[in-house]
Amino acid sequence: MLYEVLRLAWEALRRQPLRSFLTMLGITWGIVAVTLLIAYGSSFRGVLMDGFNAFGKSAVVCWPGQTSDQAGGERAGKRVRLEKIDLENILQEATLVKQASLETVRWLAITYGDRLQNTAIRGVYPVYGEIRNEVASQGRWISPEDFRLRRRVVVLGGRLTRKLFAGRPAVGETVRINSVRFTVIGTMDNKLQFSNYFTSDDESAFIPYSAAGDLWNTRYASVLVFAPVAPQFEPEAKKQVLAVLAKRQRFSPTDERAILMYGREQFRPIIEGIAIGLQVLLLFVGTLTLGIGGVGVMNIMLVSVNERIREIGLRRALGARRRHIQAQFLAEALVLTLLGGAIGILLTYVIAASIETIPLLGHAFEDTSGKRDIHMQISLGTVAISTGVLVLVSILSGWIPALRAAGFDPVKALRYE
Repeated sequence: MLYEVLRLAWEALRRQPLRSFLTMLGITWGIVAVTLLIAYGSSFRGVLMDGFNAFGKSAVVCWPGQTSDQAGGERAGKRVRLEKIDLENILQEATLVKQASLETVRWLAITYGDRLQNTAIRGVYPVYGEIRNEVASQGRWISPEDFRLRRRVVVLGGRLTRKLFAGRPAVGETVRINSVRFTVIGTMDNKLQFSNYFTSDDESAFIPYSAAGDLWNTRYASVLVFAPVAPQFEPEAKKQVLAVLAKRQRFSPTDERAILMYGREQFRPIIEGIAIGLQVLLLFVGTLTLGIGGVGVMNIMLVSVNERIREIGLRRALGARRRHIQAQFLAEALVLTLLGGAIGILLTYVIAASIETIPLLGHAFEDTSGKRDIHMQISLGTVAISTGVLVLVSILSGWIPALRAAGFDPVKALRYE
């Protein structure tokens, strides 16, 4: 039965090949628009989230502030300082903290040959690399042995590496930081992150916290960075850290001004909301474009109904029921739109392959790798969404003409001139 309905639908469309082709063209253009816009939105969301996660998937930065409440006999306005014992207490008592590191920062001159850059020299613990997503593309990151033995080693950010070495291999070379020799053990690619503190990681030099003591006084850290055991535990982990610090330094554990904390998870809903909102908008625009093609299909099917009134009357007289007439015209609309959609999907792959990459943020980050640009890749999920929208438009386009055709009175239809 289904095969016969589809065969008759195909035969009906072949009677008017030009009209059918032009109608399919509108559907083809619509499905191309839907698929490309969905692919663009998906890639844009990926770029946005990658830039957000480059800072660290669940990193929390703690800045020492001043107390605002009186507690334990201490006056308000006391300056809070972060020390090694605070780090040890957090790792022992804060059960929801997975990793933590002190960080000390100074702006010093770093030189290689006759090249000089004045930038942030950041003394950190080995776990800092995992917390902050610092990955060496050449060489390696700071190891526990480097920290324990106070080795004078340094890992350079991507932009700083280019400024000092101008494309030459840097790993194994010796640079001077404030006239003290340090060996380059690793270099990083551009992180292409949206946020930072102190300065961009690409412009920074990272050394062991212990070795930083050879350059300046590191008793008091600039900040403390930690990662919760899981992103969803970030708010509770913040409270634990604040309570541990308050216990030793004698301030109220509810005094949020004493320690200013900035976590990634608290901003994630905003970033995801922006990305999802753009995807929904692009899908809506693409669906409207496809809907215009669907209106064209509906108009053509209504014309076809008017041209075939006597045929409808004859079929009804021979025993065809209303549902048979409805199925016939609905099948014609489906065949018309699905054929146009199939051509559109194939055309989308061709267009995506020819475009490949659309510039987005690469220029802003001085990056030519394309990591922060739009990559027009058509995934199976994108095709599935586009197909779902196409089928919906097909049914809506054919339903009204099918109802009209099935509603004719057989006697009047036979007498229609």
